[in-house]
Amino acid sequence: MTGTAGSTGTSENASAASANAGRLPERDRPWLMRTYSGHSSAQASNELYRTNLAKGQTGLSVAFDLPTQTGYDADHVLARGEVGKVGVPISHLGDMRQLFEDIPLEQMNTSMTINATAMWLLALYIAVAEEQGADAAKLAGTTQNDILKEYLSRGTYAFPPEPSMRLTTDVLAYTVTGVPRWNPINICSYHLQEAGATPVQELAFALANAIAVLDAVRDRGQVPEEEFGQVVGRISFFVNAGIRFVEEVAKMRAFVELWERITTERYGVTDEKLKRFRYGVQVNSLGLTEQQPENNITRILIEMLGVTLSRDARARAVQLPAWNEALGLPRPWDQQLSLRMQQVLALETDLLENGDLFDGSHVMEAKVAALVDGATELLDEVLAHGGAMQAVDLMKSQLVDSNAQRLRRIESGEQAVVGVNAFTTAEPSPLVDAEGGILVVDPAAEAEQLARLEAWRAERDEAAVTAALEELRRVAASDENLMPASIACAKAGGTTGEWSGVLREIFGEYRGPTGVSDASTASSASGPSNLEAARAQVRAVEERIGRRLRILVGKPGLDGHSNGAEQVAIRARDLGMEVIYEGIRLPPAQIVRAAVDEDVHVVGLSILSGSHLALVPQVVEGLRAEGVEVPVVVGGIIPSADAATLRAAGVAAVFTPKDYALTDVLAEVAELVGRDLAPA
Repeated sequence: MTGTAGSTGTSENASAASANAGRLPERDRPWLMRTYSGHSSAQASNELYRTNLAKGQTGLSVAFDLPTQTGYDADHVLARGEVGKVGVPISHLGDMRQLFEDIPLEQMNTSMTINATAMWLLALYIAVAEEQGADAAKLAGTTQNDILKEYLSRGTYAFPPEPSMRLTTDVLAYTVTGVPRWNPINICSYHLQEAGATPVQELAFALANAIAVLDAVRDRGQVPEEEFGQVVGRISFFVNAGIRFVEEVAKMRAFVELWERITTERYGVTDEKLKRFRYGVQVNSLGLTEQQPENNITRILIEMLGVTLSRDARARAVQLPAWNEALGLPRPWDQQLSLRMQQVLALETDLLENGDLFDGSHVMEAKVAALVDGATELLDEVLAHGGAMQAVDLMKSQLVDSNAQRLRRIESGEQAVVGVNAFTTAEPSPLVDAEGGILVVDPAAEAEQLARLEAWRAERDEAAVTAALEELRRVAASDENLMPASIACAKAGGTTGEWSGVLREIFGEYRGPTGVSDASTASSASGPSNLEAARAQVRAVEERIGRRLRILVGKPGLDGHSNGAEQVAIRARDLGMEVIYEGIRLPPAQIVRAAVDEDVHVVGLSILSGSHLALVPQVVEGLRAEGVEVPVVVGGIIPSADAATLRAAGVAAVFTPKDYALTDVLAEVAELVGRDLAPA
């Protein structure tokens, strides 16, 4: 009996020891939980923020509309149809005041996804916080403020690269002492992955970007050398996490290792806290599908594992997309579901009770080492070109090429996507209701914002605004830091368009590279199996019309997400078409003019911002007014009801994310040309 009792005790002790193996003395705190949101108006967005905070969200992530992101007031011609669509419109201090009404900013951690106009939005935020009685030194949050990736992937730049970098570095220099708890920049690899970057490219290009920013701050000379480590310590990153979650864990561990090396060897930082790789994340939106959209719930949850499983490389803040973002804007319930995913993982599981799950893993060590080696080689190549600022064209062309290869793998079936090219038979989704399972923005929102802007201008002190803008102009033409003048302009009542307008006068404007001309063309062997058949279709159409088929690919409005348009342009060229593609952010009238001057056979429009009903009819009507009868086709995130409206307005065909087989899409476009146009 004694032996039995002793054995039982030993067994119980062993079980207890096993259960406690690897367990932390104290459970880790959960990461900051956010949802990326904002729409229609400052008032509507404020209501959404307060509701989300009541549901347990622990930080805010503000989405701004495209006019705000690109520095235009709501009444600018380029803003037509874009106001309040993909985020909240902020034209002036009154809008920002309304956005954060009853939200104490001194107690909040706010992330603002804003880049070209980051300085202006931060100035407005500081002004509102001070109105609330907050101490700027206690404000916590982040401005994305990563302008280089706008030239590579997202397209919401406003000024040329050099003065844009000045704005970025001025914000960093100002906040180090003026708003010391603020993260003045998020080096953003998120959009690099959305543009097709491989893990090696995401690592190398993001780190090259960070080096360019830090070198620029150092060279600007506004921060004393002995305080430069504080600048390094305020650099944070905003990353992406795709479905290959094991590789994503390795990528994040590689980021940590490479950042440690760069901060130590290049910048001489010795304080371990200042060298820490700090990052937030939104998991991948590129892989969300219109087909069987409920599968996206599983994808989002799996992708979150890539940035939470490894304790030594865990995200400090997480925001998850909603399952229906390939269909349109998410509703409050959809955002709640994404928040609950985070809460269940953080609070119900034992993840935060344990040390790093991958320490000692030979598999993980090998994967990290391979990524570090590959990223180091590519980073050295970028630096050999003079750094990220000078290598924008190089990086852009590589991203476009990588994305083309990704699409070819999906089209060929080499890369399986459940519900798209595998297991396509399914029941109708109960999550998609009569409204299409999305939030529909009130069509009156734009007119209401215009009315508020007009009232603001009528009621402000015009003399004070004029004086503030003149001071802004003087500082912009000098070498002084622009942040104090921007804050003064915000407090005086200046508008987003006025602030940007002054800087455009001084800095000029810019059109970024498309990356299309340098992208590789698919061979019959490397491309989709139907590539040669589609080429034959195009040649047959050309024989009927009597000359080479010419397509104009256009992006009207302020939508800068050019990945889809770039891939259409490349595939059309693969098929033998002559492609006219001038890049992003074109007024409809300019697209019409180009179609007339280039004598094209078809116009293809790409719009992902939800402004299709406002912008596409302008192109169709403009072509008719010029007497040009060519088919107009449209691609984008377009609900079925809107697609019917566009077809009724004269659009020949509408394509959405479910039409992923680009070769088939363009063969159909060629047939439209052959059907509609008589021989030349």
